[in-house]
Amino acid sequence: MTIPLLIGVSIVSFGIVQLTPGDPGAMMMDPTITEEDRAQYMEAYGLNDPIPVQYVRWVGQILQGNLGYSLIQEGMSVSELILARLPNTLILMIASTILAMIIAIPIGIYSATRPYTLTDYTITTASFMGVAIPNFWFGLVLIMFFAVQLGWFPSGGAQTLHAPFNIWDRLHHLILPAIVLATADTASLTRYTRSSMIEVLDQDYIRTARAKGFKQGKVVYKHGVRNGLIPVLTLFGLMIPSFIGGAVITEKIFNWPGIGLLFIDATFQRDYPIIMALTMISAVLVVIGNLIADILYAIFDPRIEY
Repeated sequence: MTIPLLIGVSIVSFGIVQLTPGDPGAMMMDPTITEEDRAQYMEAYGLNDPIPVQYVRWVGQILQGNLGYSLIQEGMSVSELILARLPNTLILMIASTILAMIIAIPIGIYSATRPYTLTDYTITTASFMGVAIPNFWFGLVLIMFFAVQLGWFPSGGAQTLHAPFNIWDRLHHLILPAIVLATADTASLTRYTRSSMIEVLDQDYIRTARAKGFKQGKVVYKHGVRNGLIPVLTLFGLMIPSFIGGAVITEKIFNWPGIGLLFIDATFQRDYPIIMALTMISAVLVVIGNLIADILYAIFDPRIEY
């Protein structure tokens, strides 16, 4: 199903991008460029051709492993631009994912072992707030408080300008955007973990383990967690595509030089090759994320075999 899925995504995405108002020629900021120069620019890049012709030409390049060249940053290949930004996005996403899992899974398990208590209601309320709070608002609040008022963290960027590489400096810049990006994932993982664990802890084999005199910790963490985390794996697999999508707003707010910032800048500039390349990468990551989730099912659940 992967091939028809990606073909469908490419057709829909390419059509939507082409139908958006404006074009790369209109985004050229050089005041000395005349309308004739813009027309020649559009003709040279084939942007005046019918949309089906442009799509076939683009697919032909993709099949040859060529993501094309930026229409705004002339001479720069899309592959070079993405690879230059990819490490920063990977660092941010790995940090936020690890942070979310370290916090969410233990809290979700703890909440499930004390259902419908004040502690459970407090954790549930905090989870709903984490899901409801927009990233852009939360990021601005953290910048205003921790960067502007207290001066504890930098307000943006991945490292101090014109400073030599320093791991502590990179971590210092990473903390705020990682917290913002991890907030929604932490809230969702907590809710999924709690719901799944409550269902598992009500199963007959858990009651049998308790009746045999096993301690609560052994019952929960040895017999319950492995089955309770199986539905959470689906959510984890779907978190992988957020390597691009989830980081767009956060990277823009913190001026983090990653793929998300590249994507949103390309969108404003109508840089079609970059937009399409990142869209297709996101689609591939969705497929990979689901595949990883399926494989993890077999690892955690002995009833599933491939």
